[in-house]
Amino acid sequence: MNPTPEPEFVQVFTTGGTIDKVYYDAKDDYTVGDPQIGKLLEEARVNFPYAIEALFKKDSLQMSEADRARIRAAVAATPARRVLITHGTDTMVETARALVGVPGKTVVLVGAMQPARFLGSDAEFNIGYAVAAVQLLPPGVYIAMNGQVFTPERVRKNRERLRFEAAP
Repeated sequence: MNPTPEPEFVQVFTTGGTIDKVYYDAKDDYTVGDPQIGKLLEEARVNFPYAIEALFKKDSLQMSEADRARIRAAVAATPARRVLITHGTDTMVETARALVGVPGKTVVLVGAMQPARFLGSDAEFNIGYAVAAVQLLPPGVYIAMNGQVFTPERVRKNRERLRFEAAP
């Protein structure tokens, strides 16, 4: 029997989005708060090496092409072969498409439809699913949401049903 190989290091980049939002009142007054993924990974008692770096704290609707270039540069520069990115769901597909072609990396983008701070948020499940995906998938760029893995070319956000699904 072969021993289980040591898990690979995973670089986590955070960019903001709903997963990190803090709401102040019922009028949707919010700010993008501190990244929540560290707390979620700690509570899950994960046992693989990782580091978290916050690139910025933005709602994804406020992201520019320069922001996407910054994400791409960070992914390309990290020595890690496995990269997990927390991202707002509104423009996650655009960012994933901007990352296609970064060589030698398995990149998985993940987010949430409700803030991680909310009871019943999809954040915990999505993060856990994305952690498994980034460790198991071959090099490429992927979106892990709602219990599925998508490629940037074949995914869309269904705003009415609050989920990601395969695009034709």
